Amino acid sequence: MGYPSHPASFEPVRRTQLIENHEPTHRVGLLKRDENDRLLKRHRTVASRASDYCLTANGSGDPACPDSKRRRVESGDGEPSLESKDIVPNSQNHINKSNTIKEGQASNTAARHLSASDAVIRTSPERTALDYIVPCMKCYGICVKDSFLGDELGSQVLREVEALNQSGQFRNGQLVSQRTIPSRNIRGDQIAWVEGGELGCESIRSLMGRIDEVIMYSAMNGRLGDCMINGRTKAMVACYPGNGTGYVRHVDNPNGDGRCITCIYYLNKNWDVKVHGGLLQIFPESRTVVANIEPIFDRLLIFWSDRRNPHEVKPAYAARYAITVWYFDAKERAEAKEKYRLAAGQKGVQVPVTQSGMP
Repeated sequence: MGYPSHPASFEPVRRTQLIENHEPTHRVGLLKRDENDRLLKRHRTVASRASDYCLTANGSGDPACPDSKRRRVESGDGEPSLESKDIVPNSQNHINKSNTIKEGQASNTAARHLSASDAVIRTSPERTALDYIVPCMKCYGICVKDSFLGDELGSQVLREVEALNQSGQFRNGQLVSQRTIPSRNIRGDQIAWVEGGELGCESIRSLMGRIDEVIMYSAMNGRLGDCMINGRTKAMVACYPGNGTGYVRHVDNPNGDGRCITCIYYLNKNWDVKVHGGLLQIFPESRTVVANIEPIFDRLLIFWSDRRNPHEVKPAYAARYAITVWYFDAKERAEAKEKYRLAAGQKGVQVPVTQSGMP
């Protein structure tokens, strides 16, 4: 079965020093009762107080990889929190059946007024995963899905992000290891961490649920190979303020912190990279091309978080917004936690997550 494509331009790979950095984490459980249910609720993890977002699911199907001779890659950028937090069932942040988006139905007040076209876009996360995301990730390690939420809900998300920025919620993006290079010379974004239950973040929460669904369906039954998704970070809402700053080439997860998939949702209407800059460039490992991805409105970018995908953000000359979440591989995440626990000589130590390349 064929799948949609979006043009991307390519350039020869330029070798640049990789910058490694650090970031924070959080936890939620997204459970699936049977093959037809959506994400139902969070659960508290008893074994660890660390706060990752957990999801489990069942299912089947694995579409064939698209023609390997294709020379087009989808076009579309991120970071999480060092702070750990327990999610208590029935709290303000509790995800359950009533607030999860179902087919043809909006999940909360912020999404009630979706147009008919928006509703159609949001009815089939499973088909989006099987027919589009899985084949792209297998063949390219990169996937871009345009019109992910639809104009109305996407615009609601943008308004919430702009309100966060205007209320002073954003802080400068930080690097765990400052080394001798000032962090502002490496990354120029400003960020805020959002769990989804905060007042005024209802549409952001809907976005996070939608991404959870397509990633859950993509990863079930080994569709993405050895990657066993069992959780995610909080959402990192980021803004490059438009003063010519960007983010130098880096890898989100260079040292095995557990993150395996990066998902970035863009919020920039009428964006023109020739005028506004802010282009995301991905340099796929062992390839002689560069994927140039424009941060346009309602575009979701998905790519492997490890050394397979070094990437950078070119200087932005207008306010550039994006929301990023990272999904954890169960085995690597457990190993990372154990490594840091042993290093600290005590249980319950928080595991730093490399502050990813927030495009």
